[in-house]
Amino acid sequence: MVPARPLLPYRSERPQQVLRPGVTGPGSRGAARIHVSTANPPRRRTRKIRAPVDGHLSHGGDALGRLDARSTVVSLQRKNRSMSKPVPRRLFLKGLGGAAVAAPFLDTVGWRDARAQSAAPTARLMVMFTHYGCVTNRFFPERSHGQLSAADLEPTTLAALAPYVDKLLLPRGIRAMNEWTSDLSRGQGDDPHQAAASFFTCQPVTPNRDDPFDFTQWTRFVPRPIGPSLDHVIAKQLSPRGTPMLIRVSGRTDNWQSAISYSAAEEPFAGTSPEQAFNSLTGLFAEDVGLSPDSFRVLRGKSVIDVVRDDLATLERYDMSQADRQKLEAWKQLLHETGSAMTGAVCSQGMANLLQLDGTTQAGSGLGQTDVLTVQITDTLDYADLSMNIAVLGAICNANPVTFLKYPAAHTFTGLNAPYDSHSLSHRIDNAGFGGQCVETALDILTTIDAYHARKFAHLVQQLDAIDDGDGTLLDNTAAVWFQEMSDGLAHNLNNLPIVQAGSASGYFKTGWTINVDDGDDALSRGNSEYYCAGGDTETIDSSGAITQATGTHPDFANAPINKYFCNLMNALGVKAGEDGFPLEGGQAEVTRFGMYDKTEDFIGGGTNPATIHDPGEFTALKASST
Repeated sequence: MVPARPLLPYRSERPQQVLRPGVTGPGSRGAARIHVSTANPPRRRTRKIRAPVDGHLSHGGDALGRLDARSTVVSLQRKNRSMSKPVPRRLFLKGLGGAAVAAPFLDTVGWRDARAQSAAPTARLMVMFTHYGCVTNRFFPERSHGQLSAADLEPTTLAALAPYVDKLLLPRGIRAMNEWTSDLSRGQGDDPHQAAASFFTCQPVTPNRDDPFDFTQWTRFVPRPIGPSLDHVIAKQLSPRGTPMLIRVSGRTDNWQSAISYSAAEEPFAGTSPEQAFNSLTGLFAEDVGLSPDSFRVLRGKSVIDVVRDDLATLERYDMSQADRQKLEAWKQLLHETGSAMTGAVCSQGMANLLQLDGTTQAGSGLGQTDVLTVQITDTLDYADLSMNIAVLGAICNANPVTFLKYPAAHTFTGLNAPYDSHSLSHRIDNAGFGGQCVETALDILTTIDAYHARKFAHLVQQLDAIDDGDGTLLDNTAAVWFQEMSDGLAHNLNNLPIVQAGSASGYFKTGWTINVDDGDDALSRGNSEYYCAGGDTETIDSSGAITQATGTHPDFANAPINKYFCNLMNALGVKAGEDGFPLEGGQAEVTRFGMYDKTEDFIGGGTNPATIHDPGEFTALKASST
């Protein structure tokens, strides 16, 4: 039996027919009725359409959300004729062969009423996360406080972002929590990369280690935070299923030293590969599911748009504003481009070998990894760009207000002519130890990697800024933030953290500025990343030099707690807190506290110190309302 189409409402010559789709997309789990009534004078008739009972689009639905049955009804106004039609709060275009493609919700095609009835956020958060910090002297602009210009960025590794300078915010002077030191003075003694586990949780890790140089126990390299991470705290209040969208950009899984997302204490959240994330928006390329006819058509060269062309034509016949029509056209172009690239990636045996999605090659496993990120899929997109595009598609479709794009640890950028993995290079040597001979041009190679990451973030920013979203663009209604695990990869210091934000989150944040939230100094240190190996030197780095953090920023400077910035982000999205200021479902107050500690020294002992937030609140200087 041919699956019925579409999930989009339309006029029918036989409005009382009950349609029973046999396939609603890979991973469907039954059927529940959604009533679609048509105004067909002289009498109104009702048509019943079946949709997945639990709202799953596909097996990847956990990452992107599901239909919200509590807000399925909206009113559609058609030119010269009023029609009251209940439709899903998020539109799905159906192909005859089972694809269910998430389409943008358009204000003039009925979203305004639904938005007024629902808890849909007015802003969204997109995070790009990379490991091992950067060459800080070449990354930070000279100016650390004041209005930014393109000229400030052009001499730095952020040059790719210069065209968007008016929509950027560079928060300076911020410290992340739980810094490893050789004398146990600023955090726990597990491993320098305990910072990843504590980064978005602001929680200590377990098991606790009080000897930074004790390598005898297996517990050393398995840091597990004792609380949830920021993405889950936000998603619990705002996301359709209470979970964020986490895309592993390389497709590879993380280990304990590189994981950043935790749904609860000691509970890592794996997220999805780009293929799985794309499938959750299109119903194509599912794992362990036989190919649907639509999937087969796409693999044979049809575009994703082709498989839902009839439904799309129906949608396009509705009277809509010019802004909504432009948004729909942008969605079509982006979906076509990304779908074609994804098809090439999935269909290529070479890509299948490169991706190694069976987990046999995992992030952090060491040298010799294949560089899937820089593989060109089309003339204009590499594999990393696909994840950026998928995140933008999700934003257009209002799939999830919390999206994290996680780049891999210990990645070997052979496409950038890097001779060793990024972890080793961050130490300036050919391994991840504390001392050794400088790799020739190590700093130049690291700068090339930094600039590559900046271009990927610029690609995300460009895509978001190209799509109209009511009063502004998608970027204007987003806080897109590039976080890095640490400041300098050899020093492993967490003060003077490199953070780049684009977008104001619907006017909440000030943009076009770099703001030193620590002390307002406009000449904050840019760090000392060039202390070793400058000019292509092949000097030997003494282990004591690395341990004393000579390439970092002095610990007396740039120590404003990252917890406060997280409070900014949560308040911008509309997360609520209880009377104590901590995020709480059902709360009514603004968020003023997050995590267990906001002072890195309190992490010593692994949670034995009383939970204390010394400096509650957000950074008011970052808000658009500040003067």
